[in-house]
Amino acid sequence: MKWIFAWNKKMIFYIALIIVMVSFIVGFFMGDRFGETVPVLNKRLVPIYKVKRDDKKIAITLDGTWGADYTDEILKIFDENNLDITFFFAGYWLENYPDLVKKIAAEGHEIGNHTYTHPHCNSLSSDEIRNELERTSSLIEKLTGKRPQYFRPPFGEYNNNIITTSRENGYQVVQWSLDSLDWREPGTEFIVNRIMSNVTAGDIILMHNNAPDTPEALRTIIPRLKSRGFEIVPLSELIYSENYYIQSHDGLQVRQSGSDE
Repeated sequence: MKWIFAWNKKMIFYIALIIVMVSFIVGFFMGDRFGETVPVLNKRLVPIYKVKRDDKKIAITLDGTWGADYTDEILKIFDENNLDITFFFAGYWLENYPDLVKKIAAEGHEIGNHTYTHPHCNSLSSDEIRNELERTSSLIEKLTGKRPQYFRPPFGEYNNNIITTSRENGYQVVQWSLDSLDWREPGTEFIVNRIMSNVTAGDIILMHNNAPDTPEALRTIIPRLKSRGFEIVPLSELIYSENYYIQSHDGLQVRQSGSDE
């Protein structure tokens, strides 16, 4: 009888081990089905870094947290090229430049949420994250009449609590797949070469509205991207809003098989 009991204990152990391994593999590769959290072994959640596209759509996104010296020039460049893009602004920036915010929205650009105080969100509680998001979204809605649907965490910093809290409050959390590094002020040529050497379909490019090299870089990369067949669109035309999953290992948003979105 003892050997039967020992055998049963071994069988239970091996069955449990197989279940754990299968659950881990499914969670790791399948990501977040339909844009919802998959509760598999408390796996690490990730934002959208890039979108798997059959076409050559890409997005240029600009973050704004300090200054606006180059913003009018950037808007002129987008207007000359008939482009709408997505900006992410912190709440205190919105308060400092309300007329510019209205102009950006009136010209057809999207405005996303970049928190109010630009904090390190990993150190915040769920209530504090909600407060940061709500203060900024209320400002955006007051100034533009539209409530933002995208949230970019400051410093690219996130954890499961940030993503879960953001999603529960109606936001898609968006990072970037290609950092222009314009915030380092490396010179126009560096920025242009970095983007043109690495860009692929579905990329989300990160730039900043008050980096001094950004306007001239945009004047160069926009026609070059177009000549390669890329279509520059706002996030709402790149990111899937439903019927998708996010690959947990790289943040690639993938449209669910059979979806017509």
